Amino acid sequence: MEAEFEWRDEYNIGVEVIDKEHQRLFKIINKLFSFREEEKDSQWTCQEGIKYFKSHAVTHFKDEEAYMESVGYEGLEQHRRIHHSFRQDTLPALEQELEQTGYAPDAVDHFLGVCTGWLIGHTMTEDQAIVGERISNWDRLLPGEELGAIKKVIVQLLFDMFRLEAQAISDIYGGEKFGKGVYYRLVYGPSQGEKKQEVILAFEEKLLINTVGRVMGLQTCKLDSMLINAARYTARQFVGRVMEQLPDVKTYELKEENLLSYEQFQKVFKREKPQVSLLFNTGGAGYFAYCAIAPHMLEDGVGTPIEPQNAMSEVEKYLAKREAEVQEEESDTRLKVLVVDDSLTVRQSIQKLLAQDYQVVLAESGVAAIRTITLDKPDLVLLDYEMPVCNGKQTLEMLRSAKEFAKIPVIFLTGRDDPQLVRELLSLKPAGYLLKYLKPDEIKEKIDAFCAKLKKA
Repeated sequence: MEAEFEWRDEYNIGVEVIDKEHQRLFKIINKLFSFREEEKDSQWTCQEGIKYFKSHAVTHFKDEEAYMESVGYEGLEQHRRIHHSFRQDTLPALEQELEQTGYAPDAVDHFLGVCTGWLIGHTMTEDQAIVGERISNWDRLLPGEELGAIKKVIVQLLFDMFRLEAQAISDIYGGEKFGKGVYYRLVYGPSQGEKKQEVILAFEEKLLINTVGRVMGLQTCKLDSMLINAARYTARQFVGRVMEQLPDVKTYELKEENLLSYEQFQKVFKREKPQVSLLFNTGGAGYFAYCAIAPHMLEDGVGTPIEPQNAMSEVEKYLAKREAEVQEEESDTRLKVLVVDDSLTVRQSIQKLLAQDYQVVLAESGVAAIRTITLDKPDLVLLDYEMPVCNGKQTLEMLRSAKEFAKIPVIFLTGRDDPQLVRELLSLKPAGYLLKYLKPDEIKEKIDAFCAKLKKA
C-alpha cells in the first residue's frame, strides 16, 4: 500500500520556525514510507530513518517549548507533558517492538501509523493552541453548559483537523449501528486514585478512510493495521482537547485503551447510559459518535487492554475478528425488522419471537425509530400506534416525508381493536396492523406471511 503524508496549508500556525520543523517531520515520515517499500537493505534504511526521526522530533520539541516560554504561553506545562510522554513512553516502546521483531513489516507499519496519528493530532490541536488559532474561542464557553461546549469543541475539531463540516444530529445517541463501524474505548484517571472517566468513540469505517487515511495519502478503501494505529493516536489527541473543556477531568491521564466489537460497545448502553452521548453527521464523509462515561463502568467483557508490547498483535486480531463479523453480516440474507414500542416488555417479547428468522432492531420511541432508520434502513417496521410524545401516526408521516424511506412497509401494533381505531389506522394506509394480544404464534405467522410477500416482491 503506497502512502504519502501530505502537508497542508491549514497545518501552519503562523510561527515560521515551528512551521518549518513540522514540514520537515512530515518529509521524514514520507521518507520512511518510501524506505518501507524498498526490499534491499530495508531494515537498515528504516532503522537509520527512525533514528533520524526521533532525533529531529526531540530537537523540535525543545525548540517549540523554548518559543512557548518566550511568548509566555499558558499551556506550556501541559504541552511539555505531551512531548515528554511521546519522547519517553511512545517512541521507546515502538523502538523496542521494532528491535524485537527485526524490523518486520508489521512493526514498521505500527511505528508509522502511530507516529502519523500522533503528528496529525498534535499539529492540529496542541500546536494550533500556541497561537490561539480557533481553539482560543473555546475558553470563553460558559460553565454549566458542558454538553453544548463539548458539541462545539467536537464540531470545531473535526473542521480544524479534517475540514469536515460536521453537525450534531443527536444528543441522546443510543448506540445504534451505522454501517461498518470501529469502536475505540479510552479510560482516563488521575495519577493516583480509582476515579475514572471513559470515552468511547464510534467511527463509521469510511470516515476513518476519508479523514486519517486521506491525510496519510493512503490509496485504499479498506482498513488495515497502519490506518487503525494512526486513527488511535489521532483520536487520543482529539479526546484530550475535548477533555480540556471539563474542569474535573482535564488533568486526567490515559490509563487504558481497547478496540471493541459492536457487541462490546452495546454493553455500555445496556448497563448504564453515558453522561455524554453525541452523534455527528460529517456531511457525507461518515458518521461519528462521542460517548463519555464517568466516574466508573465496564468491569468485564471489554476486551484486552492495548499496551505498547501487544499493540501490533491486538490491532491485527481486532481487524481479523472484525472482518469475520463483517462477512457474517453481509452473508446474512434475513430480512431486517425494526420493532418500535415504548414498552420494554413488548419490544423484548417480539425480539425473542422473531430473532431466529429475522434481524431484529429495537427502538423505544418514534424519535429513536427515525434515527435508527436513518442509520440502518430496515425492510419492515413494526410500529406501536399509541406512544407518548411522537405517536405512530406522526412517526409514519415523518417516514413518508423522506423520499428514501417513503416505501418502507410499516405495520402498526395496537392493543385495541375497536372499529373507530381500526378506521383511523387504515386511513393512514399502512401495510397492515397487528393486535398485541394475539397469541405469539399467530403474530409470528402473520409477520412470516407478510415477509414472504416482501421477498417475492
